[in-house]
Amino acid sequence: TAVVALFYNKFSKLQILYAMRLTDDQLKEISATFQAEMKKGLSSDSNAAAAVKMLPTHVHSTPVGSEKGEFLALDLGGSKFKVLQVKVKEGMGIIRGGVEMEEKTYPIPEELLMGKGAELFDLVSESLKDFMQEKNIDLEKKHPLALTFSFPCEQSRLDQGTLLNWSKNYQVRGFQGKDVVQALRQAVDRGMDVEVLALVNDTVATMMTCGFEDSYCEVGLIIGTGTNACYMEAMRNVDLVEGDEGRMCVNTEWGGFGDDGALADFITDFDRDVDAASNNPGKQIFEKMVSGMYLGELVRLVVLKMAKKGLLFDGYVSSALRTKGTITTGQVAAMEEYKNGLTNTKNILTSLDLNPSADDCVAVQHISTIVSFRSSNLVAAGLAAILMRIKENQNLRTLRITVGVDGTVYKTHPQYPKRLHKVVRRLLPECHVRFVLSDSGSSIGAAMVTAVAQRLASQRRKVDERLLAFKLSIEQLRLVKATMRAGLEAGLKMKGSSAVKMLPSYVCRTPDGKECGKYLALDLGGTNFRVLLVKFRKGLQPRSRLYHKIYTIPQEIMQGTGEDLFDHIVDCISDFLEYMGIKNVRLPAGFTFSFPCEQTALDTGMLVSWTKGYKATDCEGHNVVSMLREAIKRRNEFDLDIAALINDTVGTMMSCAYEDPQCEIGLIAGTGTNLCYMEEMADNEVQKMCINTEWGGLGDDGSLDHIITSYDVEVDQNSINSGKQRFEKLTSGMYLGEVVRQVLLDLTRGGLLFKGNVTEPLKKPGIFETKFLSQIESDHLALLQVRSILQGLGLDSTSDDSIIVKEVCEVVSRRAAQLCGAGMAAVVDKIRENRGLDHLNITVGVDGALYKLHPHFSGVLRETAKVLAPQCVVTFLPSEEGSGKGAALITAVARKKEEMQLTKT
Repeated sequence: TAVVALFYNKFSKLQILYAMRLTDDQLKEISATFQAEMKKGLSSDSNAAAAVKMLPTHVHSTPVGSEKGEFLALDLGGSKFKVLQVKVKEGMGIIRGGVEMEEKTYPIPEELLMGKGAELFDLVSESLKDFMQEKNIDLEKKHPLALTFSFPCEQSRLDQGTLLNWSKNYQVRGFQGKDVVQALRQAVDRGMDVEVLALVNDTVATMMTCGFEDSYCEVGLIIGTGTNACYMEAMRNVDLVEGDEGRMCVNTEWGGFGDDGALADFITDFDRDVDAASNNPGKQIFEKMVSGMYLGELVRLVVLKMAKKGLLFDGYVSSALRTKGTITTGQVAAMEEYKNGLTNTKNILTSLDLNPSADDCVAVQHISTIVSFRSSNLVAAGLAAILMRIKENQNLRTLRITVGVDGTVYKTHPQYPKRLHKVVRRLLPECHVRFVLSDSGSSIGAAMVTAVAQRLASQRRKVDERLLAFKLSIEQLRLVKATMRAGLEAGLKMKGSSAVKMLPSYVCRTPDGKECGKYLALDLGGTNFRVLLVKFRKGLQPRSRLYHKIYTIPQEIMQGTGEDLFDHIVDCISDFLEYMGIKNVRLPAGFTFSFPCEQTALDTGMLVSWTKGYKATDCEGHNVVSMLREAIKRRNEFDLDIAALINDTVGTMMSCAYEDPQCEIGLIAGTGTNLCYMEEMADNEVQKMCINTEWGGLGDDGSLDHIITSYDVEVDQNSINSGKQRFEKLTSGMYLGEVVRQVLLDLTRGGLLFKGNVTEPLKKPGIFETKFLSQIESDHLALLQVRSILQGLGLDSTSDDSIIVKEVCEVVSRRAAQLCGAGMAAVVDKIRENRGLDHLNITVGVDGALYKLHPHFSGVLRETAKVLAPQCVVTFLPSEEGSGKGAALITAVARKKEEMQLTKT
């Protein structure tokens, strides 16, 4: 401390040295500025003018440990370049011998650094051939090759890169703006069968090398002759590349930070002198304050200025001290060695023809400390900005992450790593940061990028093969439409023997908007039972008012006896009537019963079969209205005038027809699926009747086997009604999540997801709910929603896993929507032809969570119907108050008809 105080007393006139000592507040300011510069570089609107270029690398994934293969690699970026053969073994890290490497270093003559690009790559090609011959590598066999190229390139894909500018001491002519990979290919095509698969920056290569050993490594850092950093950015933020799913490694090229004046407040006169004397004045300002190419020169300029002012060496300035480059960064590191630092300092100064005193040596050593300390502080500020961005992208409170590091300054300077680590952790106490030194990082990393790319390509092919069966062609959809049309016609002609039942509903009119009075509506169709009181008012707004309560149907009731089920329903009705204070009033009621029923009258219907998980005994083949009336009698507390039994689909159509007179179709796309429509009648008294198609049974006769996948077969076989409701099992919410689970299970068993780890939750039927599809496909948070859902299922997913899971959800839900659209096209074309029309305008009333809540289902359904039925203009009207209101309307229409008949009589 006394020595430091003595130093500042002695050199207090040189206030410029204080400018190199950065406080934490200044570092936080620099970090915030760098964050803003990163955003500029990522935005397509501001990238062109951005100093920090944020170049997309088209590296989408870090290693997961399953990479393997043999690769050639070239590492070009300094005064020498390396040729390597890298063998990557699956499932083993670098430390455990998972990577074997042979390499040879070749010098680059200085004249080539200023020469023509073709000459430089000819040398690279000759050296590659020499290496292959020396290592007995077959020149006739095709070999994958990766190039580590440590200069800024703009890439449109992994195996392409346009050189933006040279840095360090390279000034090769006629190469800027050219494709580096193409130049290499032209050079190596002569006499070698080599396929250049990847162009990688040395920083990216460092990250990938460390990522093979540590799966948390998502940042690469170089602090050597030059400096740079890269990290895994959320794709949604990378404007320069299409797509918003997953991640991509971004090469920041942070050496250019400050080229636009952003660091003006922190630049010293010494920095300006270094910049002015460089071969690229005004460029790479941050790099010139930080990297090994310039630290020695900064120290020399400070020492020179002090000597000129008589503050060192008694004012003596040697010729060597005046000469650029005579103090190297390696010597700066030597001066700061813990034990031998002062001795090294004296020897270095003596070699410059100086005769330093002990105080001179202390002073120069301290100058080296200030310059190198500033370097590590600036790197820490930039790194803190990157880590903060990653944390915010992932919406995390704390971040666990590893930074892969390479570069001579970091490796050889005795104090640099410790200083850097300490400042980063001080600036970001909420981040748990581990630093891993890369061994031959940029060399192995290029091969690792290629290995990852090959793994992803192989994975992509295998995933595509499995998902191909879900992607229906227009020809397949037309065939589904034709199959549905045939099923509709067969159901109308062959009572009970067709897969599509085509059940008469005895609803012969839609509302005219003049309905009035109070009606009770009962709605049973899933795990809930709803009781409603609906009031219709003529000439008033709103025209209807609705009061309701929802009651749960426990599973033991759903699968118990029929008597218990209907007694439970009556208990719920009793509670509602008590709640509304109308227990003593005998109201007309409509019963929405969302299961296949064969009706012989509006208020009579035999249950054909249970669906949606119901298995209550002694119900199938029985009149459900009679069962309800008997349960009311057993209760003996109230009475109801049950005027109508309707399906939820019919109720939806009626509810929407009350708003739109053109509504003659009802569609349910929710837990189950169904469609009804107004069919033309030959009867003179009854012109139309609503037909409940029960289209969920399409395919029960094998007519859809051409689109059934092995996953659908599994879902069907594990269901409570195997072989039944095949169309519903392809399209409804009750089954889509289970189809997705079967696909995920298969992909995981094949090693294509979750590192092949099949967890117990993933084996459990029903664990993947259909609502997850809506949440996952709505995800705009860098797949955070996907990962959160998967974590809740005990699945530890990578970003790549999340992308595949989302894709599986998309193909399954899209197929469901397309199939519904094909069925809809069959129905509207039938109606059009029934009426002898060239064109048909019609409205479809729709209900169901899948249609209403899924982000894409409704759009795909509408588009498919439009394409397959081009002569029909179909409007889809979501039902706001559902089938309950429809039941009340049917009851109102029925009572109005009875009143009219009585009046006639």
